[in-house]
Amino acid sequence: MAGNKPIRHSVLVVDDESAMRLLLVSILEGEGYAVTPAQNGREALQLIQKRKFDLILTDVRMPEMDGIRLLSAIREQSPETPTVILTAFGSVEDAVQAMKLGAADYLTKPLGNPDELRLLVSRLLGQRLLCNQNAVLNEDAQHEFPCRSMVTRNTAMQRAIDMAIQVAGADTTVLVLGESGTGKELLARCIHAHSTRADKAFVPVNCAALAPSLLESELFGHEKGAFTGAIAQHIGRFERAHGGTLFLDEIGELDPGLQSKLLRVLQEREFERVGGSRIISVDVRIVAASNRDLKKAVQEGGYREDFYYRVSVFPIQLPPLKERREDVEPLTESFLNRISRRLGKPSKRLAPSAQKMLRDYDWPGNVRELENVLERALIIARGHSIQPEDLPLEEALQVSPRTLAEIEKDAILRALGENDGHHRKTAEQLGISLRTLQYRLKDYAR
Repeated sequence: MAGNKPIRHSVLVVDDESAMRLLLVSILEGEGYAVTPAQNGREALQLIQKRKFDLILTDVRMPEMDGIRLLSAIREQSPETPTVILTAFGSVEDAVQAMKLGAADYLTKPLGNPDELRLLVSRLLGQRLLCNQNAVLNEDAQHEFPCRSMVTRNTAMQRAIDMAIQVAGADTTVLVLGESGTGKELLARCIHAHSTRADKAFVPVNCAALAPSLLESELFGHEKGAFTGAIAQHIGRFERAHGGTLFLDEIGELDPGLQSKLLRVLQEREFERVGGSRIISVDVRIVAASNRDLKKAVQEGGYREDFYYRVSVFPIQLPPLKERREDVEPLTESFLNRISRRLGKPSKRLAPSAQKMLRDYDWPGNVRELENVLERALIIARGHSIQPEDLPLEEALQVSPRTLAEIEKDAILRALGENDGHHRKTAEQLGISLRTLQYRLKDYAR
């Protein structure tokens, strides 16, 4: 990249309501994005076929081609492009269906707070940029970056990193255990970067994010016509990871049927696509992760014992952030520098009182929650430093007698805010299923 010229991301906005379309375009152009408007799904599909976009925002309810059909087409044409669904307030069914089909997130209309849109777009484009940058790293950088980016002064965390580096070259199946947000995927990338497969693909898949039928197709792929909506052949994650590493995140959420099918693949290194009969052989190294106690799940009868022993050949446990408080300060400094570069904003320091708040907090969402809190603070802080009022932690640090239901509701709503309204990430952070989270939110709205 020449000089320090910032990257101008391209965004496609699809909405048949001209007022909403103009509002979205105005907000996003004000943030410096190159925005292309489309009046309906068919026009958007024509644009997608001609060029690539970094992000797509589309309404659900539109004439001719609705947002769900457009999302399915995007998944076939440009599966790497994050898509945000715009849905009317209260239309939970539309949002759930969109998330199952692979939407990155959704926003409700009317748009109450433009900052919600700005934060969501900034986060998704930041993730996309990071993925693109990782794809073009040279071999040396691939070997160094993931592990060096794991900032720690904690003995247990350093031991976990050392174990990851030691097992990396052995091509052994690894199971990374730890609470949501402790850095399990980052450790998996560290293992891949130090392995003999470092120059091949690292392919992640979240096993808790999709229904079993959709997850099977995502893992193994499907043939054209295998089921309703399968308008073309789809190459699954196992084939994409051939020669490299497949990261199976939240493997504790797999249903018994998929556990059985995955067990065969892990043993034989072969499978068939959904709706197909041809045997496909793959050379893939498996790194799995879970925030659940899988050994306990086996004892309670909710998890296959043979599958558990197949994936837990080399377990590595990551400590929660509340057990590594000495890492809060260096992590904060690292995150503030990284986030400020990504947002194109000057970095800010924490006021002493704000630093104390971060040290005293228990971080139920772990490192991911810390990063989200700091990103929000960096955006809303008015002065040259981040003050306590810029950190959404005051209520969490107050002690008052509350019912279990109140504590649960506060935790869910706080996590939802920390994850910018992203339901899947919130469910992961809380260690609950997406369905449970959506049921709770629907109950709160009554």
